[in-house]
Amino acid sequence: MTHDHDVVLRPTEAQTRAALNPPPGRIGGDLVVETLRGLGATTVFGLPGQHALGMFDALRRSSMAYVGLRVENNAGFAADAYGRVTGEAAPLLLSTGPGALMALAALQEAAAASAPVLAIASQVPTAGLGGGRHGYLHELRDQQGSFRDVVKSVHTVRSQSQIPSAIAAAWESALTAPHGPVWVEIPQDVLLAETRLPVVTAVDATPHDLVPRPELTAVAAELLTHAARPAIIAGGGVVRADASGKLRALAERLDAPVVTTFGGKGAFPWEHPLSLQSWLEDRHTTDFLEDADVLLVVGSGLGELSSNYHTFRPRGRVIQIEADLGKLESNHPALGIHADARIALSALLETVGERTDPAAADSVRTVLAKVRERLAGQDLDAEQRILADVRAALPADAPSFWDMTILAYWAWSAWPGALHSAQGAGGLGYGFPAAIGAAAADPTRPVLAVSGDGGAMYSIAELATAKQYDLPVTWLIVDDGGYGILREYMTDAFGEPTATELARPDFVALAESFGVPAVHTSVESLREDLGKALAAPGPSVVVLPAVLRMFAPTHL
Repeated sequence: MTHDHDVVLRPTEAQTRAALNPPPGRIGGDLVVETLRGLGATTVFGLPGQHALGMFDALRRSSMAYVGLRVENNAGFAADAYGRVTGEAAPLLLSTGPGALMALAALQEAAAASAPVLAIASQVPTAGLGGGRHGYLHELRDQQGSFRDVVKSVHTVRSQSQIPSAIAAAWESALTAPHGPVWVEIPQDVLLAETRLPVVTAVDATPHDLVPRPELTAVAAELLTHAARPAIIAGGGVVRADASGKLRALAERLDAPVVTTFGGKGAFPWEHPLSLQSWLEDRHTTDFLEDADVLLVVGSGLGELSSNYHTFRPRGRVIQIEADLGKLESNHPALGIHADARIALSALLETVGERTDPAAADSVRTVLAKVRERLAGQDLDAEQRILADVRAALPADAPSFWDMTILAYWAWSAWPGALHSAQGAGGLGYGFPAAIGAAAADPTRPVLAVSGDGGAMYSIAELATAKQYDLPVTWLIVDDGGYGILREYMTDAFGEPTATELARPDFVALAESFGVPAVHTSVESLREDLGKALAAPGPSVVVLPAVLRMFAPTHL
């Protein structure tokens, strides 16, 4: 019996001849590269190592672009950013053991931020697999076990015929909501052995749609339609699902104020009359959200940074739309809807009624005025000026990538629009290598990276990468002589800091030694100097010596 879905694609005569007579000189690594090309990948990131050389040799026979960084963790950050800005799975080629483990922190960030990264690592020869202690160089007893708790899925290859299907399954996993990093590992001998398998051409790895249950969206629509004081929290899931247009349409139909999380910045227009912006660490915003009788949370787990450090206590009904099943109701009881944000918002738009609330925009203006008033009493003019000048210097459509540093913590709340940061896992060193990844995705527009001096030292080696590939990345380093936020935390908690003060290089001279133009700036000249650097071709560095302060917390 023939079923409609039993579609058999018959090869042409030319395809059959090509399959029967594959070109000579191919090895297992070619199957990796051919599969990636067949999936649509155009750029790969990585760093070679002994066991992985079969993959890198195959790149020589490929049209794919390769961006090689100097540290595996930085290569992972670059792939993370490429995945964030393109929505594609970014291939990351790694070696075995130490090389693989060096990327673990970057993959944790990709997992926390739901960035699609396809990590493909080598393994010791097949004979060394299985936990035996054979003494191979780079040998781990269970390499994939080191990654299983971090990545979304693990795919192991033991023969060349398994390579295309394993990589395709990983690709599909990475791009099925919620996006995330995945892990493929292939033994050295499989990568190096000559292959007579046909050239891999088109590969089918279509991600699955995560569709909401209709009875749940019907209840949610009813609650929102009849709410007296609805409000919306928009998280990173809205950005990743490209659902900001649908979110805006829903908010306007409901006259519902919207606050974006730090990971969801850009999900809603900053100056919209219904925009509460991103002041999640301000108690005035927290109080307003707690007072909502129906709170729609889209694409956020309401974790520590999105809940004013777990002081948020909603009093009304919570509706939570979340693609990550483990985050549904993980912090607050809710009508939990397991779905991709875009599809769920589309379903709500089909059924929700229109409500009009002339007081909604007034309420938003009142909350934002209270936020401004609180800041005005804290002598923070320099911090606000610096952030405003950075925003003014950066072209409107240019992406920015922020390390874990005081200016970034300001940007989470005060930056008007989209940005990318390492606030998912919170590790240092993200900003500059991530900006390199974004520039590799689109080298026609400038990219801004922002770091402190402590975080910058994690990434100095990548000045060589930016120079080698002539990428338009401008790196703003705010030099305060140490780990500034930890200095604040320790001084507040213990009266004085320990282990936070750092010796550091002359960053301008160091950048120039790589052939990268650099300049010292000041608070007064930052806008002009940063603007010039962003307008110039290729990489550049701007160093701002400044000790910044955070605004007073409201969660204590």
